[in-house]
Amino acid sequence: QVQLVESGGGLVQTGGSLRLSCAASGRTFSGYVMGWFRQAPGKEREFVAGIKWTGGSTYYADSVKGRFTISRDNAKNTVYLQMNSLKSEDTAVYYCAARNFPLITITTRSYDYWGQGTQVTVSS
Repeated sequence: QVQLVESGGGLVQTGGSLRLSCAASGRTFSGYVMGWFRQAPGKEREFVAGIKWTGGSTYYADSVKGRFTISRDNAKNTVYLQMNSLKSEDTAVYYCAARNFPLITITTRSYDYWGQGTQVTVSS
């Protein structure tokens, strides 16, 4: 059974940094795509970044390009989201997701497994 467990959220000031982690377990993830999504209060869940587990190709939402970096550690079965230059509009619950198909997509319904989420709050 696939499990995704996020950690690393918290409260940070505008311009600060956080690194989120997603520990994945339950199977091997070669051929999977791992994604980070976020959901702010009253808004729909939106794509943030994605990475192919095999090969490491990445894709970012325009709103975070140049500020966020997604990466993975194969040995630890963990995906990371390094978030720099944080803005108040980055405040949201951040979710890790896994897709059993080697193509990065931004649609939530394309992902098969989800973590429970971790809160990120950016204060000015």
